[in-house]
Amino acid sequence: MNAFWEVLEHLYKKVLLGATLESESHEYVFYLNPALPDQEYATTLSLERPDTNEVQEVHQPATVTAMPGAGVRVKRNSQTRGGQETQLLQLTVIQVMISKILSAETEIRAKEKYCDITKILLQSNEVDSKLICMIQNSDKLLSHMAAKCLALLLYFQLKEKITLSTSWIVFCENNLSEYSESNEVVHCVWILTAVIKEIFKDTCSEKTEILKQFLTTFETTLEVFYDSLFSQHFENHQDPSKIINSLVSFLDLLELLIASRIYLKSHFRSQSVFFLKPSCVLDILTQPLPAFVKRKLIIFIKKCLLCKVGEDLCRASVLALLSPDHHLDVDMMALANAVLQAVSLGLLKTLPVRGKRPCFGGNEAQPGGGDAAGPDHVLLRAASLITVKSLEIKFQNYTSINEMKADLQRFMSELLTFLKPHLQPCLQLYSPCEWLCQVFIEQDDDMLEAAKALLSVYLKLVRDYEATESVTQGKETWIRHTHENGYNPHCIFIFFLKNIGFDSAVLLDFLISSETCFLEYFVRYLKLLQKDWDIFFTICKAFNAAESQCGRNIHSCAPSLAQDRSSKQIPPPHGLTAPGSHRHAHACVPWAAGDSSELLKQDVMSKETDTVSDYSLTSHTSQRLVDYDSSDDSETESTGQCLANSQQTSFPEQASKTVQGPAGTACFRYLKNGSGWKDFGFLQQ
Repeated sequence: MNAFWEVLEHLYKKVLLGATLESESHEYVFYLNPALPDQEYATTLSLERPDTNEVQEVHQPATVTAMPGAGVRVKRNSQTRGGQETQLLQLTVIQVMISKILSAETEIRAKEKYCDITKILLQSNEVDSKLICMIQNSDKLLSHMAAKCLALLLYFQLKEKITLSTSWIVFCENNLSEYSESNEVVHCVWILTAVIKEIFKDTCSEKTEILKQFLTTFETTLEVFYDSLFSQHFENHQDPSKIINSLVSFLDLLELLIASRIYLKSHFRSQSVFFLKPSCVLDILTQPLPAFVKRKLIIFIKKCLLCKVGEDLCRASVLALLSPDHHLDVDMMALANAVLQAVSLGLLKTLPVRGKRPCFGGNEAQPGGGDAAGPDHVLLRAASLITVKSLEIKFQNYTSINEMKADLQRFMSELLTFLKPHLQPCLQLYSPCEWLCQVFIEQDDDMLEAAKALLSVYLKLVRDYEATESVTQGKETWIRHTHENGYNPHCIFIFFLKNIGFDSAVLLDFLISSETCFLEYFVRYLKLLQKDWDIFFTICKAFNAAESQCGRNIHSCAPSLAQDRSSKQIPPPHGLTAPGSHRHAHACVPWAAGDSSELLKQDVMSKETDTVSDYSLTSHTSQRLVDYDSSDDSETESTGQCLANSQQTSFPEQASKTVQGPAGTACFRYLKNGSGWKDFGFLQQ
């Protein structure tokens, strides 16, 4: 019926503009009330219209007329204009109307009218029950639109403090009380996720109360479904696609539940169920799942450990500004213990690092698009980060230095063995500490999170060592232990500087950027450097000795996972040696051979001579790191000095030329003079 469609289309245009509707609310409800999918569209509905002028306003442009006081009968025929098209337009109008209600830009009068129409639609027409029927429709577009519409209506009910419909609650309880291979499970989980997203997106101050009202209804149901879903054996399902869809959808919901706990400061068991039963998720990783599902699970665990769940929705929330949460700390400790236990049982060996890597749009390479073979670097980074982050969290409650050393050696050995087949060959010739920069070179934020975690582990061990009487006697063994297990903070920092080309401008970008935790890491490292200056100086000379003995150049050898992906000239990696034999494999490296004492004596004697002789090389760049206070100033400076810089050799290039002989010495000179650390004030105390 063209008249019905035209009126509905006219209503859509007015609502889209946020215009005020002048007719009675019941007039609009008549056109927005969808018919059930299995209901005959020839059903005739009647609605009294008391005013001819209002009827004409609604029908504009109208082909249906009505006499004052008479009933207007409109036939909804699926054969005319398409019943499905009419339903889709009705759902679209409802969605736009609720969006306008939630928008702060909508005029008060128009918003009140939209609210009145929506309330009447909910109360008198059982629209929620009809939407639930539409969700189960075989037409995917209609099903999806109905799900979106229902999610908005549920959030409208929560915000207006209207009791949630019984039909929706019963529908969820029936489908989530126990896992079943039905599409309704995915629909329920998706709608719950969409409602929580709406809570996050809203700017009102009552988010916590709205979330409390919502989660109270489904508290028990969500935990029951968690237990049921993660206890499934995927190999027993004839059609694994359905359970995989349910799993992926439920992980999105779990992430939002945890995010709402962190940022909205609410405490429900459904928000903590993952921390209370983390082994359920970890056990799933050992089952024959597609690679992309295991990758999503590992990334989900990584986000939980870093407290970065839902960060894309929490625009105004900054984790560093959040108040301490003792209950969350306890949960994080439980998760870290579960992760480390899974690692000790061989979790890393079950991860599908090799093979076809899952990519956006599938894992099949397009013709002429190159070979996608090689390790899954995203999975490598995530697995490495959850291991070191779990160590950092677990070490917070350790009291025995011997237990810490044993666990650190065990888990780092497990991690290095896992990484061994996927790292570049030149790592075998240099230092185990280089693993971090190689694995994370393409992901700055994760690299710095891992470096900060290992620094925290080191500082915890140092404090406990300093509290013992045998600290002097066992210092050499202790330093060697940090190198052999790949967590020495000075080596890690020097490798980081090597990867950025010893470029102070890049270092400045890291300092002023809010996208990584570099500033926090850098401040903590500089405080350590004040105490460990001699050790740092010895390591710089060890780099020089390693270059001389192994024939490597610290600046010319910068292997990365990116090179492994893009270059076919590199031979297949044979990795590093077994963690238990690092001492023998790295015999050419002085710190692994016990020569650090002699090196330290030589270095201290030549320290001032080296510093003075090379100060002229670095004096012209030493101020650039702190000459300005913001990135805006840096842009101004870079523009003004562009011509001057183009006429002289940059500092990293000059440093590289000087490094041809003593690489470690040049590295030390750069850090001492060229980086401008003295201007930070950390080393003046």
